[in-house]
Amino acid sequence: MTDHETVVGLEVHVELKTRSKIFCSCPTTFGAPPNAHICEVCAGLPGALPRLNKKVLDYAIMTALALNCEVTRESRFDRKNYFYPDLPKGYQISQLYAPIGRNGFLTIDLPLEKIIRIHELHMEDDAGKLIHEGSSNRTKIDFSRCGVPLLEIVTEPDFRSSEEVVAFLTRLRTMLRFIGVSDCKMQEGSLRVDVNLSVRARGDEALGTRTEMKNLSSFRAVSKAIEYESSRQWEIVSNGGTIERETRRWDEEKEQSFSMRKKEDAAEYKYFTEPDIPEILVTEKKIDEIRSILPELPKEKCRRYIEKMHLPPYDAGILSASRETAELFEKTAEICGDPKEASNWIMGDLMKLLNDTGTLPEDMKIRQDSLGKIILMVKSGKISRAAGKEILRASFLEDAVPEEYADEHDLWLISDPKILEDAVARVLKENEKALTEYLSGKTKNFQFLLGQAMRLTRGKADPGALRTALETALSRKKDEA
Repeated sequence: MTDHETVVGLEVHVELKTRSKIFCSCPTTFGAPPNAHICEVCAGLPGALPRLNKKVLDYAIMTALALNCEVTRESRFDRKNYFYPDLPKGYQISQLYAPIGRNGFLTIDLPLEKIIRIHELHMEDDAGKLIHEGSSNRTKIDFSRCGVPLLEIVTEPDFRSSEEVVAFLTRLRTMLRFIGVSDCKMQEGSLRVDVNLSVRARGDEALGTRTEMKNLSSFRAVSKAIEYESSRQWEIVSNGGTIERETRRWDEEKEQSFSMRKKEDAAEYKYFTEPDIPEILVTEKKIDEIRSILPELPKEKCRRYIEKMHLPPYDAGILSASRETAELFEKTAEICGDPKEASNWIMGDLMKLLNDTGTLPEDMKIRQDSLGKIILMVKSGKISRAAGKEILRASFLEDAVPEEYADEHDLWLISDPKILEDAVARVLKENEKALTEYLSGKTKNFQFLLGQAMRLTRGKADPGALRTALETALSRKKDEA
């Protein structure tokens, strides 16, 4: 046990998956050419008036409900005033005084359950993006991101380790993807995390001076940054120094944080009510409407898989950890009528394909009905298990249609009685010695004859049907003898 305690709170910025921006009709498509998606509203030109995107409000209420927040009935926007080159208006439209959600929580398991309190959740517009060119010592600005809708989720300082933070972010990301409000791709900036961290002597109640860390592009970076900053601060404090309240930038290559600027207080932003956007009145009817379309959340889904589908807790946890995996599992179980068999294929063969190819569940190409059809084809004896694995691989990599792939690659098992009888007859004729020994009581020769018959059909005979055909032929030979 260390002699100090790390205290962490998070500010999580989530880009919402809407087609247009929060206050104008410009598209939000990621990867567009620089400055392709900008108009007079998101450029902050004089006389341009913002208009709230209804979908943004719906997604904000949905997220607030999923995070067990109180939805603010009379919410409003405020101007956060500051100058930065990527902010053409000279202010950000955010929510300080009446955010859309307050006082929520999300639980994590490590392995004991712990409640992480959500202080608030608010809507705001994003800034542009600065592109630094080190070779020419120039900075370019792409304003296409200006006005992209954001939700900022602010937690209480309830974390005491990097493991707790990563567990929370993992669960939050899963939940946001399940309800469909964001794709949460950190590599594209649609999920960004700022870490507020302080240290104190173990047993102290008072919070220390905190720093804020930015430029965290992965959960690994978040974890590394917390470990580094905790050690840095405690070394200063234990040597009699004081912590500067500042914003720090995490350097992924050096695995160190560096000072960016002094940390601003809310008063320095000179917040005031946004005059161009009316107050948002959220009715009970509206909340009920959003609640009615809120999908089953991962924890509820996991519980149902255990209690209703009788899956082991480990399997249920893995299958419910991703929206795409859960949807594939449920569709597969529905088609094949066997949840455990569906789970076995996904937990074994499909997970191996994901790991071998480095594919995330959200990037899978496989059709939702393909695996269920493959399992039915195997269970009904139309294809072998090995052929089923081959077809699954083709479905995963190439979006192949199972039946068409089996046709094209001649993978169907032979079950025609006449073909199997002819194959058995030929084997018995070509293996007279083994047949004679079998009829004399050397019954282990049955497996040899069966193997020869399977070899003759190039492994494509239905094993059960072939065994029956051989047993019938041998019984007939016994009678003749």
